[in-house]
Formats: sequence, structure tokens, C-alpha cells
Amino acid sequence: MRLRARVREPVSPRGFLQLAVATVATLGLVVASGAFVRLTGSGLGCENWPRCGSTPFPALSFHPMVEFGNRVIAVGGILASLATWHASRRVAGLPRWAVYVALAAFLGTVAQIPLGGITVILDLHPLAVMSHFLLALVVVALSVAVTFEAWSAATGLAAPIAPRWLRLVALVGAGACALMVVTGAVATASGPHPGADQDVHRLGLGIRDTVYVHVRATALFGIGLLLVGWQLVRARREAPGVVRLALALFVVLLVQMLVGEIQYRNALPWGLVLVHVTLAAAIWALTVGLVYALWRPPLALVALPAERVEAIGEPLRSR
Repeated sequence: MRLRARVREPVSPRGFLQLAVATVATLGLVVASGAFVRLTGSGLGCENWPRCGSTPFPALSFHPMVEFGNRVIAVGGILASLATWHASRRVAGLPRWAVYVALAAFLGTVAQIPLGGITVILDLHPLAVMSHFLLALVVVALSVAVTFEAWSAATGLAAPIAPRWLRLVALVGAGACALMVVTGAVATASGPHPGADQDVHRLGLGIRDTVYVHVRATALFGIGLLLVGWQLVRARREAPGVVRLALALFVVLLVQMLVGEIQYRNALPWGLVLVHVTLAAAIWALTVGLVYALWRPPLALVALPAERVEAIGEPLRSR
């Protein structure tokens, strides 16, 4: 009875914010560990899904241990997203729709289980592997949205930042970021890392052609980010936190471009590809966060006179 009462107790907004941030970090680790499985050729390390060979646990060899380790980390992501959804129902000031977003994130992590099984059954068909990766990024985006709502519940919600046209441009930029990520996934599916030592079906596209498209998608996203950033500099006194978020995204994008150039010129060594994939997930999360902050900025990201704050947890009137 005491345990049941505890799980029904209200959750403080700051406590929920910490949980939401931890969940995003855990989901990022899931993405990185999944990339590690593929890049080390361990994608078929555990046969007879959902078992790992003839037993539920892996043999003491590299590929089965790597694949099984990814499963364990994925369970951590499921439990974290479940805890976030459950806690979101007991947070004062959190919009009701944010609870449904947290639920969608949890269901997305659960959906990775059968999708991962299908990927193994299909012997790592590149489209199945891509779907596995892209679903993980959808879950990350949903969790980032929940995190920003948790931030607003903890500190208050400010009015939208910048003119409406710029916020709409930023939304288009999020689409450009998605295009960049998808074309990057296609390039990886055409590269020298099929995910296993066995003969694995590939997309049949030339790596040069896919990289050519991916680079131009990256350039499109970079130009859009420069446009949004240039306009945000004018609002640096009004929203210094949002400007810092845009700057962080720009820096990570520059590092990503450098890593991408080095890995391509060195025949795509798996270690650099792992860094590239991890940075791609970080760029996606930062992009979602930046766009979200333009439309629904937590009060902690803006610098407004006290008289313009109506109440903690309540939005300011749009100007």
C-alpha cells in the first residue's frame, strides 16, 4: 500500500525536468549503441530472435556480447520513457497534451522491439535498419518536446520568440534537418558497413551518389541555420538562452561537417562513422529543441522584465 501511494504522489516540476533530461540522454545512448552494433558487424550476433543463439543470454564472444549489450541499453530506454510518461501524469502545470507526447515516446521505444526482431529476421535489410534508426530519432524528438514542456512547467512559459515568419522558417529548417538525417542514413546504408560479417543485402546505390545528395542536404540545412541564427542575434538581449542554443547547434554542425569530410577521405573507418552518427542524433535533438524554443520558450531562456511575467507556469501574451 505504501508503494502504491508513493507512485501516486505528485511529482515536482523540477524533479520531472531532471527525469526528462535523463530520458533524452538515455535515448541518445540507445542510438549510439545501435550504431556501434552495426559498425562492428555485430547485427546478427544474436540469432534466433528474441533469444541470443540457443539461450536467452549471449555466448562469451564479441559480436553476441555487443548485440546483447544493445538490447540491455534499449531496455533502459524503454524503462526511462515509461517512467517519464508515468511521472508526467502527476506534474502540476504540465499541459495535458504533453502527457500524450510522453506516452507516444514510450510506445515508440516499445515498437523498437518487434522492429528490431524484423530487422534481424530480414538479415539486416538496409530499409529495415534505416527504419530502426529513424524511429529512434522520432522518439528522441518527442522526448525533447516533453523536456522543454517540463522546463516550462518548472520555470514558466514565455511568449514566442522572434517574428512569426522566422518561426515558420525554423519549422522548415527542422524539415531540412530531417532530410539531412535521412540522406545520411541512405549514405550509410550504401557504405562499407552492412552490420554483419555475412553477405548482407545493400541498397545498390553508389556511395559517391548518396554522399553527393547528403552533402547538399547538409548545405541546405546549414544555410537555413545561418539565416535563423543571423535573425536571432538581433534578439540576443531578449532571448539569450535561445541564442546560446542556436550557437551550440551551429558548433556541433561544424564539427559534424569536419568529421564527415575526414571519414569520407579515409574510406569511412567505423570509429569516425560512429562519431558521425552520434553527432547526427545530437544535431537532430538540438534542432528540435531550438525550433521548440522559438514557439514555446521556457522562461529560463529569455530575459524579460519582471512585470511582463504573469505567473510561473503560465504563458506570456504574444506581442
